[in-house]
Amino acid sequence: MVGGDEVTEETGRPLRADALRNRTRVLEAAEAVFAAEGLSVPVDVIAEKAGVGVGTLYRHFPTKEKLFEAILVARITEITEVARARLNVGDAGAAFFGFLEYLVGEAVLKRDLIMALADAGVEFEVAVAPVKEEMGDAVAALLRAAQDAGAVRADVEPEVVMSLIGATCMAAERPDMAVCSQAMVRIVCDGLKVSR
Repeated sequence: MVGGDEVTEETGRPLRADALRNRTRVLEAAEAVFAAEGLSVPVDVIAEKAGVGVGTLYRHFPTKEKLFEAILVARITEITEVARARLNVGDAGAAFFGFLEYLVGEAVLKRDLIMALADAGVEFEVAVAPVKEEMGDAVAALLRAAQDAGAVRADVEPEVVMSLIGATCMAAERPDMAVCSQAMVRIVCDGLKVSR
């Protein structure tokens, strides 16, 4: 699910409850439509699926690029929240390795959306940089907790973990490799574990 309580208008004020519901419905509809039909789908199709008028869609997302950007930000934010929630789990090693499996599983589930966004040809790096940094911090905290618990090798850096999982997720984007993705993430996890 996409959306969130932190969304604000350009004025800096929180969105009204009905506006927040509309924004969330538009994001959810757009995610489903883009994954199924690609990014060239007209915005009125998204508005209809969301049950809102085209004007409401444009009020929240003045361009299709802003809509793509909002979907990416929401996805990364959701992943960050999952990582943070796992910090409070008793077994730090299981929490860390479970999170890595979750990431790869999400890549398989969202393969069509990820491919559609990748094909958009729009530069999102600047827009998503702050949320990517927050995700990186959350993953680093999970890694440190697992290392402190003796479950992960001490010489592993967060960037290495994200690169390994990123490559596994990229492989999972290929339909013929999706079935192998869980085996791949298990091999990555085995390589990160402390040798007994």
